[in-house]
Amino acid sequence: MSAHLLFSLYVFVLAVFVGFEVISKVPATLHTPLMSGTNAIHGIVLVAAMLVLGSAHTSIQTSLGFLAVILGAANVVGGFAVTDRMLQMFKKKPTVSKNGQLDE
Repeated sequence: MSAHLLFSLYVFVLAVFVGFEVISKVPATLHTPLMSGTNAIHGIVLVAAMLVLGSAHTSIQTSLGFLAVILGAANVVGGFAVTDRMLQMFKKKPTVSKNGQLDE
């Protein structure tokens, strides 16, 4: 195993631990704004994945780039779906008045 690969693996493992600790400390009231912010970041990641896929030369690079684009797109779409569903919880539900009409 080369020193560069070992260092990259070390940084990846550290990033996983730090990310888990940071996210686990977020209170529930801040989850929706945080989710919206990470959706914007995932959009940037998706664009970067498309750029990497466009500059791929070997079949393994093409496969990994394609996988990155698929997973990035699923992450963006799923994140926006979850955020929209969470925001629906805060909308007022229409009520029916005494004369039978909907009040908004």
